[in-house]
Amino acid sequence: MGMTKIPKDLADKDMFKDYKEDKTVESMFLALEEKVDRQPGPKKRSEREKLQLAYLTPVLQEKLGKALLDLKMVLYKEGIVEYDIKVKRDGQKIVLLPIEHKKKV
Repeated sequence: MGMTKIPKDLADKDMFKDYKEDKTVESMFLALEEKVDRQPGPKKRSEREKLQLAYLTPVLQEKLGKALLDLKMVLYKEGIVEYDIKVKRDGQKIVLLPIEHKKKV
């Protein structure tokens, strides 16, 4: 079998014009990263949402999150898995009540 002659003085673009790259694991991951980069970022909050969350400082959010997690664990131990949280204001107190979903029979 004879060797093909390699033309001299070609530009890079001309050398690779008929080359097609095989799919590799690396190229698949790079394509996935591009898809993730193109996805829109977090939704911007409206003025009303900003106002509703204005008093929830990061420290308060953390405390509230921990309390809700503790409540979820207690309810789980009692066998309550599906529930809603009802928010109720009682004078100067804000009360969060877990309301269990009724099971359909």
